[in-house]
Amino acid sequence: MTNIKLFQEKKIRSVWNEEEQQWYFSVVDVIGALTDSVNPTDYLKKMRKRDDALATYLGTNCPQIEMITESGRKRRTTSIVF
Repeated sequence: MTNIKLFQEKKIRSVWNEEEQQWYFSVVDVIGALTDSVNPTDYLKKMRKRDDALATYLGTNCPQIEMITESGRKRRTTSIVF
């Protein structure tokens, strides 16, 4: 099940994993909602370059989950479980 959540009027893509009984949320969307960044993808890239521990954590603990983009295409997106 794919779903859009709102956080202070910002869209955050999410996917329900029935097998694991967990919601996965797009990391880029969460960053965009929390930082009001114009380009949350670049914001995340810069954060990963500046912080090796964060880069390692995201690479190890944040799976790539298929989500629908604004253009309607399916793309693998770095996701986090909440």
